[in-house]
Amino acid sequence: MTLLNDDMLVETYQKAVELKLDREFISLLLEEIHRRNLSLPISRGEYAEPQQNY
Repeated sequence: MTLLNDDMLVETYQKAVELKLDREFISLLLEEIHRRNLSLPISRGEYAEPQQNY
């Protein structure tokens, strides 16, 4: 996972959720987002803490 920068990781997570990809894959992405203490954008540039709603 260290090959992805923070922005790319968040984008990948969002796209994976949007496309309803494998839950295990989404969980791995979310775990890395938590590990990096990142926030997920919600709307209009706002940010939220990552949640496991997918």
